Amino acid sequence: MKIAGIEVGERPLILAPMEDVTNPPFRKFCKMYGADWLYSEFVSADALVRSVNKSVKKLTIDEGERPVTIQIYGRFIDSMVEAARIVEQVRPDFIDINFGCPVKRVAQKGAGAGLLRDIPLMVEMARQVVRAVGIPVTAKTRLGWDSEHIIIGDIAERLQDVGIQALAIHGRTRAQMYTGEADWEPIARVKENPRIRIPILGNGDITSPQRAKEAFDRYGVDGVMIGRATIGKPWIFRQIKHYFETGELLPDLSVREQLEVIKEQIRLSVEWIDEVRGLLHMRRHMAAMFKGLPHFRDLRIRMLQAPNLETLWEVFDEIAEKYGEEAGV
Repeated sequence: MKIAGIEVGERPLILAPMEDVTNPPFRKFCKMYGADWLYSEFVSADALVRSVNKSVKKLTIDEGERPVTIQIYGRFIDSMVEAARIVEQVRPDFIDINFGCPVKRVAQKGAGAGLLRDIPLMVEMARQVVRAVGIPVTAKTRLGWDSEHIIIGDIAERLQDVGIQALAIHGRTRAQMYTGEADWEPIARVKENPRIRIPILGNGDITSPQRAKEAFDRYGVDGVMIGRATIGKPWIFRQIKHYFETGELLPDLSVREQLEVIKEQIRLSVEWIDEVRGLLHMRRHMAAMFKGLPHFRDLRIRMLQAPNLETLWEVFDEIAEKYGEEAGV
């Protein structure tokens, strides 16, 4: 499948944008394990315009990541336009507008999912960002603000009409945050709409190869975004592709193999930031690993509380010695 002439793969598996997760070190591993299309963390337009170093650093991309998207968010059209022009200079394949982040500090200020309460502003923002840059612009949003306002059908048509090249839809409302089950039926209705010509990407609760296959086969989406299920498990992309090709479920990596993966992620994270913050950043990935191992509680606590690399490597050695070739879960 191509979007604005850019190949993103047939039935692409896409790494969803996640704050404090989808940085360059993590994206590298997702790409290595088969992700077809990568998204950055979301980047504040206001912070980019002010040249805030932390936000500017989020624009770092590597040629090996392509196709890669940088996602921006904001509540003011002028700053979004200026931010898009800044992003264009680092040459991502796509710029994405975040119309879906539900967290209070974003949505309640009128950005992200907050724009679901002001559709004319959302559409005009998309229109002006599209006009401001020479690379394709996509968008990601939710079904609506709450269950009383499932308006994704109208949103999809209007965003398409102002030049959005692909639309990713998370199957929850803003009010749901990340609770309950994602509802893919409204996503399917958008895809079935004869007026919709742009690719529709589905997002929400893709936690297994079976769920990914259902997204394509039952709901007809053009691509599937995978978010939280990748944390601590970037090889889920390889498992899904294996299932698509063979109909068989590929087992998880062994504990020893998982340790080698996470150690390299940690090394890159420390190199990307520094040792203290790099370890803090990786705790959520480590916390997602080895949940089914018996009698693991004490080692888990020590692993997550390790103050430096030396201590952490010692804990990893103990885990490898104790659980070795067991399948990680």
